[in-house]
Order: sequence, then C-alpha cells, then structure tokens
Amino acid sequence: MSAEANTEHQPHHEEDVHDSNYQPPPEKTIEEIMAADQEDESLRRYKEQLLGEAQAEKIIVDPNDERKVLVKKLALVSEGRPDMELDLTGDLTQLKKQVFVIKEGVQYKVRIDFIVQREIVHGLKYVQKTYRLGVPDLVVDKMTHMVGSYPPKKEMQCYITPNEEAPSGMMARGTYSVSSLFTDDDKHNHLKWEWTFEIKKDWE
Repeated sequence: MSAEANTEHQPHHEEDVHDSNYQPPPEKTIEEIMAADQEDESLRRYKEQLLGEAQAEKIIVDPNDERKVLVKKLALVSEGRPDMELDLTGDLTQLKKQVFVIKEGVQYKVRIDFIVQREIVHGLKYVQKTYRLGVPDLVVDKMTHMVGSYPPKKEMQCYITPNEEAPSGMMARGTYSVSSLFTDDDKHNHLKWEWTFEIKKDWE
C-alpha cells in the first residue's frame, strides 16, 4: 500500500465492487452441482474432493444465522510481530475505536478468518478501500483480492493476502480509515465493516 503512488480522488460507490460486464454463473445447491456432469469421471471426482463432507450432511454451524459466509476475524500479520486482530462477531460500530499501529515501510498481510455454511460459495472477494482520516472521499489505496470458491465446512477457513507495504515518510504518517467488504460473484455482501490504523515512525 503506497499512499503516494496510488493516490486518487474518487468517492466510495458500492457499484465499484463488481464488474458490470461480468455475469456470474447461476447459483446452485450442492445437490445440483453433484448431479451435473455425472458422465465426466474426472470432473465428478474433483467435485467430490472439493465438497468433501458437505455431501454427506447439510453443514450448518450457526442455525440462527441465514448467511452462507460468517466472517469472524480480521488480522494484520507482520513478520516478527504478534498478529493484530479485530473481532468481527460483535458490535461493528466499535471497531474504529481500536486503532492498529503500523511501522512505516514494513511488509504486512491481511488475514480474514471465516466459516462457510449451508451451501458452496462462488468467487469470494475481499475489497478494501483506505482513506486518509480527515480528508473525506480521498481514496489513497484500493485493493480487490479474489479469495476463491469454498465448500461449507465446520472448521474455520482463512484467506491471507499477498504482502503489502506500509507507506513511509513524514507525509505518510498519520491515521487512516479503512472500509472492508467480503462479497462474492453473486453479489452477496457477507460483511462490511470499517476499521482504523495509524502509520508511525516505529512500533509502539
């Protein structure tokens, strides 16, 4: 993430998340996926491997939550440092009060922990927009990561972004607001949240 190289003035529009020319395949249940292409042995084995235990039973981790993707945690991961974590299961409006401190110029990754239940999800995406606090609508960085398609599982699954580099220099130091969105090809927004980090000369 380079605040200097990627600075652009653009308001945050929800429609920016999805390519208007892209038409995702229609949603299908696990039963429909398994029933298709039965004559193709290699494809059948691939689907069995992908779906695993989801074929045998309807996997529902939280019966009170109708969503297919339950986003649990965001973490900033930097080598040699303890992971900095945000709990995404509580009051999301309080997340901005928990400010992460990042040393300028360091390499870090974003990790998202989530659970998939009920049905397979296609084309999960993690979209992040970063704003300089106090400068409304000034997007200093935007990234979209293709997370992939996932079967339902009882266990936690996770996605880790490639390395990002924190901006450096006196002009880059300061507080930033981040808008994060976990969405998919079917335009289901599984979770949207905002959080805050501060670039400093050194770790606290």
